[in-house]
Amino acid sequence: MIKGQKVELRPVSLEDYKRIFEWRNDEETAKLISGTGYYAYCHVSTENVEADYENDVKKIDKRETDKFSIYTMGENPQHIGGIQYSGLNIISRSCSVGIGIGIGVKEYWSKGYGTDAMRTLIHYLFQTMNLQRIKLETWSGNEQAIRSYEKCGFVVEGRLRNEEFIDGKYYDTIVMGLLKDEFIS
Repeated sequence: MIKGQKVELRPVSLEDYKRIFEWRNDEETAKLISGTGYYAYCHVSTENVEADYENDVKKIDKRETDKFSIYTMGENPQHIGGIQYSGLNIISRSCSVGIGIGIGVKEYWSKGYGTDAMRTLIHYLFQTMNLQRIKLETWSGNEQAIRSYEKCGFVVEGRLRNEEFIDGKYYDTIVMGLLKDEFIS
């Protein structure tokens, strides 16, 4: 387990993956987590979720990517979301975060749990894995995520205009980055 202030990051279990089924089939949650990928991310069966677990989590090459479940801290820890890194480059000491990051339990939205989960993962990537750079992409309509990433120290490095199409409207893809010497844990 990787401990933060409010959350701890744990290996993903099959039970965690089954809970993700509910979040993936909630339209509001699915749009925020997946952006344009919403059509492929949501409306999935339990069989698809279980197959994803077998193919995605159990066979994961931890040298390139890793997924974690986000749990609250305390006496009765609760599984509230997920977070991951991918595209690990050991030469440039960099990776991407942001794919599949989200708090699925709405009662925990806007209470700092997502920001703490991101800070906890960043600290792990910079301090334990000795990375130099972390990047992410999100869609411009996900203002809550952008604010959270900025609280963690990410800065906007670019914008891909009209790359996302959500609910009949085009949005930009926002590219953000963070360097190790910019991060304050």
